[in-house]
Amino acid sequence: MKEFYSPAEAVAQKLPDLPVRPEDFTRLARREGWRSAVNMNGTPLSRKRKGHGGGWEYHWTLFPVAAQRELQKRNIVRQQKENDSAATRGQTADRVDWDWFDRLPDERKTKARYRLSVLEAVCALQRGALSKDRAVYAIANQQKLGKSTIFNWFKMVEGLDRKDWLPALCPRHAGRTKTVECDPRAWEVIKADYLRQTKPTFSSCYRRLEKIAENKGWTIAPERTLQRRMQDIAPEILVLMRDGPEAAARLYPWQQRDRTELHALEAVNADCHTVDVWVNYPGEKKPVRPTLIVIQDLFSNKILAWRIDLAPSATAVRLCFYDVFRTDGIPSKAFLDNGREFASKMITGGQKTRYRFKVKPGEMNGVLTDLGVEVHWTKPYSGQSKPIERAFRDFCNDIWKHPACEGAYSGNSPTNKPENAGSRAIEFEEFVALIESGVAEYNARPGRNTDVCRKHKWSFDQAFAWSYERSPIRKASEEMLRMAMLSSQPVTARQPDGSVWLMDNRYHAEFLWGMIGSKVVLRFDPEDLHAGVHAYHLNGAYIGFAECRDKAGFSDIAEGRAHERSRRKMQKIIRERADLEVKLGWKQVADLEAQVRTEPTAAPEARLVRPVRPASGNTALEEEFVEEPVTLDQAEQSARILRVLQGGRND
Repeated sequence: MKEFYSPAEAVAQKLPDLPVRPEDFTRLARREGWRSAVNMNGTPLSRKRKGHGGGWEYHWTLFPVAAQRELQKRNIVRQQKENDSAATRGQTADRVDWDWFDRLPDERKTKARYRLSVLEAVCALQRGALSKDRAVYAIANQQKLGKSTIFNWFKMVEGLDRKDWLPALCPRHAGRTKTVECDPRAWEVIKADYLRQTKPTFSSCYRRLEKIAENKGWTIAPERTLQRRMQDIAPEILVLMRDGPEAAARLYPWQQRDRTELHALEAVNADCHTVDVWVNYPGEKKPVRPTLIVIQDLFSNKILAWRIDLAPSATAVRLCFYDVFRTDGIPSKAFLDNGREFASKMITGGQKTRYRFKVKPGEMNGVLTDLGVEVHWTKPYSGQSKPIERAFRDFCNDIWKHPACEGAYSGNSPTNKPENAGSRAIEFEEFVALIESGVAEYNARPGRNTDVCRKHKWSFDQAFAWSYERSPIRKASEEMLRMAMLSSQPVTARQPDGSVWLMDNRYHAEFLWGMIGSKVVLRFDPEDLHAGVHAYHLNGAYIGFAECRDKAGFSDIAEGRAHERSRRKMQKIIRERADLEVKLGWKQVADLEAQVRTEPTAAPEARLVRPVRPASGNTALEEEFVEEPVTLDQAEQSARILRVLQGGRND
C-alpha cells in the first residue's frame, strides 16, 4: 500500500473529506500542521518530495478518518484480486504446505486471501500512529468482523515469514471423512467389471456385484458411494481401461508445428482418400467409390495435384507426383504414410527408412529417390502429421455434399449416411469436373486462418505464389519428367515396320526400324495414351518418342490418301538420306575393283617328290604300267631318296 502522497496524488484519489484541488490540499496541510507531525515513535509523517518540481509528501494517516477508511477499503479489495499463489516463498516455507495450498479449490484460496488482506490492513495502521488493538478495532468495525477473529488469524501466522502467511491462513476444515465399510474383494470385483472397453453402466456392474456379494457373504457399500470412489480413480486410468490405448494417447498434448519457416514447394504431404460418393466409373458395371490421391504443399496448404483411380495404387501416386514435377517443380521433402501405394518400390525404392517389402540387393531406386526427394514416414490418419487430412474434411463439405452429388453421397460411415444414400450415381466426367472446380475454389478462397495466411488474409494460392517467386525451386527437365512417368512392361517392335503396340494402340517412329524383333520399354501416361510414348532400351537408355497411329475407317478414302502421301513422303526421305549416306554408285565401285584385279600366278616346281604307290589289285593301274629297264644310276638315286624319306642320311 502506498504511504506518502503529494497534493496532486492525494487529490487524484478523490477521497472523502479531502479538497479537490492541489492548492486547497496544501492550505489544509499548512493549517493542520502536517509538515511537523510525527508518529508515536517520533518518525516524521511528512517529507520533501524528490524529483523535478519539489514540494511535500504527506503520510496517509494524516488524512481525515473517512479518507483513511476509504484507502483501507480499496487496499483490501485490491489484495483480494491479486493472485498470491505465485508469490515467492519466505524463509519459513518449510513450516507451511504450499503444495497442499496449490491443490485447493479457488473458494478456499479466496478465503485465505481475504484474511491476508485484513491482516495487512491492520499492519498498515500500526505503521501509522495506531496501536495494534486500535488498529484491530478499526478494521473489525470496518469489515464487520469480531476482534477475536482477527487476533486468532494473527496467531495462525505467528513466527512465520510474511511471504508464507497465505497458506497458513487457509481454512483447514476437511469436511466429512467417514467412509462406509466395503469388503476389499468386492471393490476389486466391481473395478474389474466396470473398467472394460465395452463400457458397461455402473448400475449393471453393481447389480452383478450384489449377487456375487450375497453368495460370498461380503459387505458392500451403497451404489452411489462406490460410484464416487470409482470417479476418484485417476482419469487417465479410466480412459485407458474404458476407451482404449488410442484414447489414452490423445490425452498427451499434440505437437504444434511451425510451418512459417518453410517455403513454397520445400515440403509436400500426400495421402489417398476414398471419396464418399457413388460414381459410374468407366469400365465398371456397378457404381463404385473411387480413390482420390492428393498432394499438398506444406507451406501454403495449396493442393498441387490430384488423381482419381479405382483403388490406391503406386501408378496413380507416381502420376500425381509427375503432375507436380511438370507444373511446379521437384520438392525437397515428402511426408507420406506407410501405405503400400507410397511405400512401393516404384515410388520410394532405395529410401533408407522404407519399412515395407523386402529390400533386395541391387534393387532399383524409386522415382522420389532418383530425384533426390527426402521421404519422411508419418502416422496414418493423423491430422497433426499430415495437414491434408483437414483438406479431406473440407472436400466432404464442399464437394461430396455438393447439390450435384445429391443421392450419390454415401456418408462417411455406415451409421452416418442420409436416407437417400446410393439412390443414384454421378457420372465420372461430371464428378471429375466437380473435383476440379472444388479444388480450384479451395485454393483461391481468401482470408485463410493459417499462420502463413492470417496476417495478410491470403488465400492458399496467394501464399504459394508469394513464396514461390522468392524461393529456390528445383525445376524438372524433360528427362526427369520421363523418369516420373509410368514404367510399362517391355514390348516387341513388330515386323515389318518396327511398330509397337500398347493397349490396342499402335506407336511408330523412325528409330524403331533398327529395333525390329527386339524388346523396348515404353513409358506413358495411362490417362492420355494418344499423347505418345517414350521408348527405352532394356538397360534403361533412352531411345526416343513414338507417336500414336490412329485407326482409320475401312472405307475412309481421305484417310487412305493421307496415309499414302505420308508413306511416299517417308520413302522419299529415306531415299534422300540414303543418297547422302552413299556417295558412290555400284559401277564406280566395279571400275575401281577392276583396276586392282589380281592376275593368276604360275604353279611352283617341286624340289622333292614323294612316290605314289598304288594299292595292290588296282587293275586299272596295272594295265597302264609299262616296265622299263632301270639303269645303275637310276637305282642309286632312288635308294638315296628312300633313305632321306626314312630319316637317314644322304651319304
